[in-house]
Amino acid sequence: MVAAIPHLRCHLTPYLTLSRKFKTPQNLSLLTPSNYRENFKRFSLSGSATISVMASAAKKVLVPVANGTEPIEAVVQIDILRRAGAEVTVASVEKELRVDAGHGVKIVADALLSDCADTEFDLISLPGGMPGASTLRDCKTLESIIKKQAESKRLYAAICASPAVALGSWGLLKGLKATCYPSFMEQLSSSANAVESRVQVDGNVVTSRGPGTVMEYAVALVEQLYGKEKADEVSGPLVMRPKHGDEYTFAELNSVNWTVTNSPQILVPIANGSEEMEALIIVDVLRRAKAQVVVASVDDSLEIVASRNVKLVADVLLEDAAKSTYDLIVLPGGLGGAQAFANSEKLVNMLKKQRESNKPYGAICASPALVLEPHGLLKGKKATAYPAMCNKLSDPSEADNRVIVDGYLITSRGPGTTMEFALAIVEKFLGRDTALELAKGMVFVHP
Repeated sequence: MVAAIPHLRCHLTPYLTLSRKFKTPQNLSLLTPSNYRENFKRFSLSGSATISVMASAAKKVLVPVANGTEPIEAVVQIDILRRAGAEVTVASVEKELRVDAGHGVKIVADALLSDCADTEFDLISLPGGMPGASTLRDCKTLESIIKKQAESKRLYAAICASPAVALGSWGLLKGLKATCYPSFMEQLSSSANAVESRVQVDGNVVTSRGPGTVMEYAVALVEQLYGKEKADEVSGPLVMRPKHGDEYTFAELNSVNWTVTNSPQILVPIANGSEEMEALIIVDVLRRAKAQVVVASVDDSLEIVASRNVKLVADVLLEDAAKSTYDLIVLPGGLGGAQAFANSEKLVNMLKKQRESNKPYGAICASPALVLEPHGLLKGKKATAYPAMCNKLSDPSEADNRVIVDGYLITSRGPGTTMEFALAIVEKFLGRDTALELAKGMVFVHP
C-alpha cells in the first residue's frame, strides 16, 4: 500500500524501517533519549504493516542527499535531529535511493525527493560536499520546495558549499548574514552578507562552514525547532568539545611508534545498531588522510540500519575482510553495534590477533566497555568509554580523557569526541602536521 502512494512513502518510510528494526520493548530502549519510549505508540496500517509514530506531532525535517554529498555533514545532522525527536526524511535527488556520497561512503535514502514534493516540512537542511551541492542546486524540484519553504517563513538551512552554491544561487540569502566553507566565501559574498561564524542564524535561515562544524550546526537546528532546553538535553550526551575550534589534544601513555610502509590499511566494522556518526566520521577522516579503509558488515548483509535509523552500505562482509591483515582495527560505538561486535567470534579473534601482533586497535563509545573489556583486550591498559559505561572498565583511572592512546590501543568517549579520535589515529600514523592540516581543512580547528 505504502509503495503505491509515493507521498505516503515519503512521510512514513522512517517509521516503517524503525518498526522492522525495533521489534521488542527491550530494543526500544536503544532509541535514546529515553523519553522515546513514552512518546512512541504502535498501531496497524490496513491490518498488515506495523508503524511506530509519535504520540505528539513531531517536527518534520527534510535532508536531501546526492552523489558526492559530504557524508559527515549529512549523517551527523540526521542523527542529532532524530535524537531530538524530529521526523527526518532522507531524500535522494538521484534516480535511486542509494547515493554514493563523498569518500566512498554509501547511504540509502528513505525516499526519492520527487516523492516528497507535496509534503510540508518544518525544516529543510542541505548538506554540502562537491559535487553534491551542485547536484542539489540543479535539482528543480528541490529548488521549488525550498522556495516555498522560504515564502512560508519556515526554517531552511545549509552547510559547507551549499549556502553559496545552492541557497545563494537561488536568491534565498539576500540581505541575510550567512557563512559557508572558506573557499566558497567569495561566491557567497555576492548573494549574502558573508560572515565567518562557525554557525550563523539569521531569521529563518541557518548556515555553517564544514564537517568540523556540523555538530554545532545540528544542535543549532534543534534549538531553532524545539528551543534551547531541548538543544541542551540533546547536546549533553554527545560529549561535545567545550571550546569549538581549538586544537585537538589526546592523552598518551607508553608511547610507541605506529609504523606503516605505505598508506595505513584500516578495518572499520559496522553492524545493525552501530552509531552512524562515529562510524562515518572515522571512515571519512581516515580516507581524507589517504588511508585504505575497509568498511565491513558484521551482519549477514552489506546494508545495515544504524542506531538512528540511517541506512549504510558496507564495502564487504566481515568474512571476506578477515582474509586480509590490517594496520589498525577500529570499532565505532552504538549499543546494538557493540553487542553485535562482542558476539562475533571472528571479529573478536581478529582483535586478539591484532593485540598479540603488537598492532594498533581501538574503539569508541560503548565498544571499549562492551567489546574490548569482556574479551580481555584492555588488560593492563588505560582506556576510556562512553561516560555512562566507564563503570564497566576494570581500570577507569584515566577515563575522563576524551581520547587515550596507550601503546597500540586507542579509545575514546562518544560522538562528540570522534573527530579528535580519528585525528589522533591520523597523527599516530602520519604525524601531527598532517592531522592538523586535515583538521583545518574540515574547519574543525581554527586556521
